[in-house]
Amino acid sequence: MTIARTATPSTARAINDRLALDLLLAQGPLTATELRGLTGLSRPTVADLLERLQRGGLVTVAGESGEQRRGPNARLYALVADRAHLAGIDVRATGVTLVVADLTGRTVATAEVSAGPEHGADLTGRTLKALAEACAGAGVRRLHTVAVGAPGVVDPATGELHNSGQLPRWHAELLAGLRAQPETEVLLENEVNLAGIAEHRIGAAQGREDFVLFWLGHGTGASVVLGGRLRRGASGGTGEIGFLPVPGTGGLPTADGCDNGFDSTVSSRAVCELAREHGLTVPPGGPVEQAEGVLRAAVEAGGAAGAGGSAEAAFLTELAERIAIGVAAVCVVLDPGCVVLGGELGRAGGAELAALVERRLAGLCPFTTEVRPGAAGGGAVLAGAVLTAGDAVRRDFFGEP
Repeated sequence: MTIARTATPSTARAINDRLALDLLLAQGPLTATELRGLTGLSRPTVADLLERLQRGGLVTVAGESGEQRRGPNARLYALVADRAHLAGIDVRATGVTLVVADLTGRTVATAEVSAGPEHGADLTGRTLKALAEACAGAGVRRLHTVAVGAPGVVDPATGELHNSGQLPRWHAELLAGLRAQPETEVLLENEVNLAGIAEHRIGAAQGREDFVLFWLGHGTGASVVLGGRLRRGASGGTGEIGFLPVPGTGGLPTADGCDNGFDSTVSSRAVCELAREHGLTVPPGGPVEQAEGVLRAAVEAGGAAGAGGSAEAAFLTELAERIAIGVAAVCVVLDPGCVVLGGELGRAGGAELAALVERRLAGLCPFTTEVRPGAAGGGAVLAGAVLTAGDAVRRDFFGEP
């Protein structure tokens, strides 16, 4: 026998409050009439929750609507954006970029800190100083939550970054410095997972319950979303696709490195080597800038269209073949239905490279998988960090959804 359970008055109020707050977050200022229409709640219930949320400092009157008849229903209600502030931080080997945002996710300050001896030592101290100055300049007294994206495996049980010996020591020092900030929650997440969150919420995978982001840049990584949820695995290692054994590497990856895995075929260095093999000119710069430049040039030259059997076309076709092999290995296990190509190289290849990978993938997998270029842009990791921090803040202030 099934026993029906009725929500208590306090539970019902919490649900209604969260519903109204989410609508104000998503749609901006609304009148009481609009809230009634969107929620289906009664006039007294909406009036009660608006009064309660104003007392709690989460909602305020932000003006009046354009209605001819003035009165309580014409008032516009909005979230108090400065009720709490948060930050997103993208930690790379080359330095740190950060964003400070308000409760609604609106950016109020940004900063960048470069690594390298030419920029001075004590990167941790310089980053903490830059964060403090960014907050002070925006009038932010306290950060409620900071979400940090970093390369490496993050243990889902402890939240600690697994240092394989390849990460700079200052990464751990910076995390310790951030965690020492009073009254601030620090969330650590793998950088590609944050980019996947951004693609899911504001990018190429909006509206999809299942997809995999393939990150193509200095190295490789993946973010797996199934059933609308980010999947991390038992040890946090979901998405370490650089270790996939693939043909043509002359060996196998090991537990200590992915030198003979998928990473060695499509990393930025591998892309530059492939371009040179096809007689293409690789521009100056670091490996990522070089690979991005030669890939953009090949696409712009019409190589993706296979024009006249050009060197550009041959280069892009072989690169798409390499990417498709790794994508196929993931798709035959997970069947996500959609793959997004992100990172610097995914963006450089754009729709043209995605189409080539999808075409080759169709010959490798027994079911259809759509391949899309990333749409969250170069700031996908930061965007995902801000979204993650914002979710944490709103859970604290709004309650669980």
